[in-house]
Amino acid sequence: MKIIDAQVHIWSKTVTPPTGLHRKVEQFTAEQLLTEMDEAGVDAALIHPPGGWDPDSNALAVEAARKYPRRFAVMGQFALDVADNRGLIHGWRNQPGMLGLRWPFLQPAQRKLLDDGAVEWLWPAAEKAGLPLAMMGGMFLPKFREIAERHPNLRLLIDHCGLNRHGQDAEAFVHLDELVALAKLPNVAVKATGAPHYSTERYPFRNIQYGLHKIFDAFGPKRMFWGTDITRMPCSYRQCVTLFTEELSWLRGSDLEDVMGRGLCQWIGWDCSF
Repeated sequence: MKIIDAQVHIWSKTVTPPTGLHRKVEQFTAEQLLTEMDEAGVDAALIHPPGGWDPDSNALAVEAARKYPRRFAVMGQFALDVADNRGLIHGWRNQPGMLGLRWPFLQPAQRKLLDDGAVEWLWPAAEKAGLPLAMMGGMFLPKFREIAERHPNLRLLIDHCGLNRHGQDAEAFVHLDELVALAKLPNVAVKATGAPHYSTERYPFRNIQYGLHKIFDAFGPKRMFWGTDITRMPCSYRQCVTLFTEELSWLRGSDLEDVMGRGLCQWIGWDCSF
């Protein structure tokens, strides 16, 4: 079984400190990440450039995918407030390892673009180009649903289980019903990244396992993708893996293979036959 992480970050500098609970280090290189992946038994990972603190991180991710094509692919980004950048959508996949797009829409400036309609051009452009697009949709589920309904051929991914980013334990699942209702839309998938963050308990984080099961039941193994966001996890990389491979009694066999990587590869068009 191939194990493929649906979200990691690398960076070479910090113009501003890494956000939230991310490691407060000046850089985290592809080689450092590979060392941790090898120790945890992770075969490959999907890089999400952290443009919020390293404006050069998109180019860094592309270089990592070029250098290590069997280990990395990229969900990239560009500045949305620069009109000339709109043309970058065309030929986006021509970059080494580039498979799609990702913006969190968490920072005030980005969120303003989302709320005032300044990025409405993006959804049809990505849809036409066949580019999957990931967002922290759990922070704006009604808007996320509206986008998904208006653009049924746009493959959308909800980051970090789609849960309440600012809550833990029961508070993390306050809009679980609204989240799982999105499963009725076939163009929506959930990245089960960062799950340990949502529990104040120690490994194996039993108090969030029921919620993960609910998400799995709704979206199924082809639309729920394991991952970590490892640079802000409260446990080891290996524990992030075994939480899913050993501790979830309802996740076994072919379903486990889908969740741990095969489903992600199919969803974003990543040839994971390496």
